[in-house]
Amino acid sequence: MLELLTSPTPELAPINELDEVSRSFLDEIETRDEELKRRFETRFTSPPFLTRQLVSFQANKTRSSYRWFKYKEAFSAALIEELLSEKGVQSGHILDPFAGSGTALFAANARGLGATGIELLPIGMEIMRARQMLGNFTLADLTVIERWRKEQPWRTSTARCTLGVLRITDGAYPPDTFEAIEHYLAALTSEIPRAQVVLRFALLCILEEISYTRKDGQYLRWDARSGRRQGARPFNKGAILDFDQAIAAKLGDILCDASSVNGQTELFEVKTPVAKSGKLNVLQGSCLQELQHLPDNSFDAVLTSPPYCNRYDYTRTYALELALLGVDGDELIALRQEMLSCTVENRSKSLLEINPAWNAPIEAAQKQELLRAILEHLDNQKERKLINNTGIPRMVKGYFYEMSCVIFECLRVLKPGAPLFMVNDNVRYAGASVSVDLILSDIAETLGFRVPQIAVLQQGKGNSSQQMGKHGREALRKCIYFWEKPR
Repeated sequence: MLELLTSPTPELAPINELDEVSRSFLDEIETRDEELKRRFETRFTSPPFLTRQLVSFQANKTRSSYRWFKYKEAFSAALIEELLSEKGVQSGHILDPFAGSGTALFAANARGLGATGIELLPIGMEIMRARQMLGNFTLADLTVIERWRKEQPWRTSTARCTLGVLRITDGAYPPDTFEAIEHYLAALTSEIPRAQVVLRFALLCILEEISYTRKDGQYLRWDARSGRRQGARPFNKGAILDFDQAIAAKLGDILCDASSVNGQTELFEVKTPVAKSGKLNVLQGSCLQELQHLPDNSFDAVLTSPPYCNRYDYTRTYALELALLGVDGDELIALRQEMLSCTVENRSKSLLEINPAWNAPIEAAQKQELLRAILEHLDNQKERKLINNTGIPRMVKGYFYEMSCVIFECLRVLKPGAPLFMVNDNVRYAGASVSVDLILSDIAETLGFRVPQIAVLQQGKGNSSQQMGKHGREALRKCIYFWEKPR
């Protein structure tokens, strides 16, 4: 068993330079927060295996096949293996409703479990498709990739295939790199479709390295050499890799690891319910839409990490990749609105129109007292023009109401006694610490889950420089929630 923590979190940091009204709202939030902490106090644990590397992409950097594409928001394959072992999930079928690049699916599948994922963004689907394709490659297929690595046929190609450009990606590459990408895209069309998927995937893997941009949470950060003005201080990302060298190196990495890819799975892009045992199945779309079509009592575990309530916009940070995959400006905006509400641009969703049976999860979110206190504070800050973005109250409300519906559906599709693991971060807005772990765990209990454990990283994460400057430094919890469907 994991060692229990008697003091799961530090006290709230002192709040400086706040008016009486703001302080009153924050006092109410702190009172509600402390009440929930006392309720869940014996459920907080600090497992020794739980490190920041394990709950992030860091541990995947040297892992065969997982290292190909730097999906920063992913957790590690080692974490999935640890969680499955910890709870004795040795067979059956797992679900990840926020599949991302497929880490949970591939890690579970490699241990002999069936796996179903739901993913909205085309970049995640393309990563999983390529990994599945490589799992079924023959020696002749790998020879094609090796020929491309050595001979670099795009260099002698006169044809060019138009590279899509979005408003937020215009000018992202040096001119010679942009031209090389278009020659590469044209040259790969002469190969068999299986090889085309992998060659295009290799290109997706290097776009950030050969561009003027760097993924930076809420947006793409632009190097000063691009000519774009962004921020008060000029940004230099360091070396911008040469296209030919970068693509050859990535093809080499893929060839080196290809023998490690599990070749026993098959990707289905059609929206079938649950795949057969041992298979890997991916449904493309919003989890709010897709979850409700999965059958009751059909999964042996849920392992997932939803988008955090932190304003990160994946449609911006992965804009280079989405543009290469042919997503245009209108489609980008549509994807942003379909995502779980985690950005200030998300509009409110009509949840009862999506599923009229969601009265219970909506009511559970409405009655959650800590969440109500937080939303009242954020609305007050908005009314008084004291919040740095007026979309924050709407985003926070949308996030928890939508997550309540996701939790409701996960409970429905899990088998009795099956576990749910969720990696998530707490956040802070307008001086208010938002205990995502406590709020979601309370909602989960209201809806019928048991909450035996909330595993906390021993080292919390820092809050933003803006928040620290105004409200003081405070470590925020990063947790893995362990919930269980009653038998």
